[in-house]
Amino acid sequence: MAIKKFLYCSKEDKPMTNRQSEKMTTLEAIFAGAGSAAVAFSGGVDSAFLLAAAHRVLGGKVLALTARSLSFPDRELEEAQAFCRERGIRQVILDFDVFSVKGFEENPRNRCYLCKKSLFSMFLSYAQSEGLALVAEGSNVDDEGDYRPGIIAVAELRIRSPLREAGFTKQEIRSISKEMGLPTWQKPSYACLASRFVYGERIDPKGLRMVQEAEQYLLDLGFPQLRVRVHGGTCARIEVPPDDLERLFSLRKEVFAALRSFGFTYVAVDLGGYRTGSMNETIFKENEEQRR
Repeated sequence: MAIKKFLYCSKEDKPMTNRQSEKMTTLEAIFAGAGSAAVAFSGGVDSAFLLAAAHRVLGGKVLALTARSLSFPDRELEEAQAFCRERGIRQVILDFDVFSVKGFEENPRNRCYLCKKSLFSMFLSYAQSEGLALVAEGSNVDDEGDYRPGIIAVAELRIRSPLREAGFTKQEIRSISKEMGLPTWQKPSYACLASRFVYGERIDPKGLRMVQEAEQYLLDLGFPQLRVRVHGGTCARIEVPPDDLERLFSLRKEVFAALRSFGFTYVAVDLGGYRTGSMNETIFKENEEQRR
């Protein structure tokens, strides 16, 4: 299949840099060479960019695979469906019971590996039944700097990671997504709800629902980037960017009452502010102490 060339420009006619154009060419070549593909699509910044690029190259020969599970908020599923519907991209939603994954409830440090191995095995099986040549997922090169055992599962199953292969950073993905007119270009980063729980502390359906309700409540209050971390099953630790802390404190009584109604006994605010992967900080600290 001949590689199609696409020039993504913003309304201000701001073209990509030469290096970004080279990365786009590499990305397009991966899909063109495959001829057909399934893209693991959560509706986030990375997978939306990946799916849009695949669709531009493959058209009707690309399929978006989306999981419906308790660890995936309803709003994310709805946004993923809207993205595909508006672009005429074929999408299949597969039910995924995270609690059927052996070890998931115990929440070990390799929980993400266990979950991704099961999830992508399901995606791979479905893609093969559809005769699709390639299954792709949306991790980028910046993901290599965090503790992400799920990447190991992806590699073991030979799932392709075209954005990492082409060398895309998160900022480049956002920038080019904006030029492509994708609504996800400035969407806040997201991770599955299971990542809100301290490693080693049990995850149950009630806890996942509590987190989803708490985060949706804060989103509705106008906090676009946040996390509600769970400690001991009853304590919620809220993370918002430092610039939003003052406003959060001004709503202290309302937020406290709401999160109590969702099932939390204690509600705390992290003075360090929002940061991705904060539950991994203890792992990095322990590894650093072991190296001393």
